[in-house]
Amino acid sequence: MSLCLLIKDRSLAVAAHYFERLSKEPDRKGAVVDGREMLDHRKRIPLTRREALCRVGNGFGMMAFAGMLGQSLARAAAVVTPDGSVGVARLDYPQRVKRVIFLFMNGGLSHVDSFDPKPALEKYDGQPLPGGHINTERRTGELMKSPFKFKKYGNCGMDVSELWPHLGEVADDICWVRSVYTDIPNHEPSCLMLNTGANQAGRPSMGAWLTYGLGTENQNLPGYVVLCPSVPTTVGPPLWSNGFLPAINQGTYISNKVQTAADADGEMPAEAAPMAEERPQKDKDGKEIPKKVTIEKQFDPKKLVSYVNNPKFSLVEQRRELDLLQKLEKMREDQTGTDPQVEAVLKSMEVAYRMQTEAPDVFDVRKESQATLDLYGPGAVARGCLTAVRLAEKGVRMTQVYYSQGDPWDAHQDIFAHKTNAKNSDQGFAAVVKDLKSRGLWTDTLVVCGSEFGRTPVREVGGAGQGIKRGRDHNPFGFTMWLAGGAVKGGTIYGATDDFGFKAVEKPVHVHDIHATILYLFGIDHTKLTYRYSGRDFRLTDVSGNVLHDLIA
Repeated sequence: MSLCLLIKDRSLAVAAHYFERLSKEPDRKGAVVDGREMLDHRKRIPLTRREALCRVGNGFGMMAFAGMLGQSLARAAAVVTPDGSVGVARLDYPQRVKRVIFLFMNGGLSHVDSFDPKPALEKYDGQPLPGGHINTERRTGELMKSPFKFKKYGNCGMDVSELWPHLGEVADDICWVRSVYTDIPNHEPSCLMLNTGANQAGRPSMGAWLTYGLGTENQNLPGYVVLCPSVPTTVGPPLWSNGFLPAINQGTYISNKVQTAADADGEMPAEAAPMAEERPQKDKDGKEIPKKVTIEKQFDPKKLVSYVNNPKFSLVEQRRELDLLQKLEKMREDQTGTDPQVEAVLKSMEVAYRMQTEAPDVFDVRKESQATLDLYGPGAVARGCLTAVRLAEKGVRMTQVYYSQGDPWDAHQDIFAHKTNAKNSDQGFAAVVKDLKSRGLWTDTLVVCGSEFGRTPVREVGGAGQGIKRGRDHNPFGFTMWLAGGAVKGGTIYGATDDFGFKAVEKPVHVHDIHATILYLFGIDHTKLTYRYSGRDFRLTDVSGNVLHDLIA
């Protein structure tokens, strides 16, 4: 979404004033000759394909186009919501959730080191995988046991590694899916699959489909927000793109970086390195003493969204400019027809205009209590999680939280890199679950957490670099995701991988099944939420997907 509302030239403001005066004058018709009004006989040259269809062949082309358009709209049963996005006229199922928070560990979390312990790895550590060598993206060697200890949590008895002690505390609130699989073992296609339902760039993202189908509950904020300390991530903006859907449905990227200093111009500095593991202070009983979270002095929520504040013009002046653009577009539309691209730009400007009053407030985490800040802990991921809950509270349909740019969870060289990543994520992820309950949002909010794929149970021995090889390669054949919220069965452990954690063997769940289930919880039949483009009806789940009813409360 373009938020560049800042207009540096006063010419548009002057034009707005002139147009306002001109609109109050009586209509001017043709020239008058000898007391008679002369009509302009000249016809314009057709400027659009739509206009050409109207004129060529006595308009039969336009008649055919109108018939096709009518059928498409009838199938979609679409209505336009007040914010300009498109919503379904009626839901297919009872709506269980109204918003979703997607916690994305980009790079590939190792499930066998986090949520899926394998005793067989302990037994056969250092030995070849039974059944022969497996084909992975890079060269791999013998089996490698997890260096992290596991512990059972909750009444469900979920095994969670020492990397995730805070998540373990809320194990009974989480539905653990241990049998997810995807198609391709590379970051780019797998990230696209998890976010857009396709292995190639160009398709609409899940958030775009949701806002296309349901709109947003808050006209003053985007319906779909993406939080990441800095970009680019692998693939980048195509992960939150609108694709061929209306531009108003694409995700709005906003940085959740934690500032360390301000430069001379007062701009936000470059992203600092992710929070490194520190030696915690402990009390006399050996328990870790949590550090008090403080917000940096340089933090300014008005700088998080580029151009969301216009210091040059007041809101009244900006409103006049937008009204002028709307009037000019209406005049052009009467002559040449609707232009979807122009409409999208105007809608984006309208959202940007309204964001000036609400966005700085919702992103201002300084308004939270010290207890809430301490609940989430320090760092960019924690701030992203807190901001996501604040956005959910304000009615944003989908908020996605990325760990950081690149592939930060991609532990090819050393699986111990997960210690830092999990340290930065564990407390914030668990806080989302706890905070949603305290704010009364638990019942109708869905939390989804996962990576584009898992990691192999065997040691990676290929790649560049020297030293100890204790990393793991990409594994698309079986990994873990989790869901939480009042609409899913907390404390459920669904599906399983094989004895070594390589492949989903019990109740396999494709990414399309996850998407179909999410849409179902929103009250949408994933086979009916379609968009005709290039002669085909597209949907988030393509031609696949099954709703996982066993997960639904």
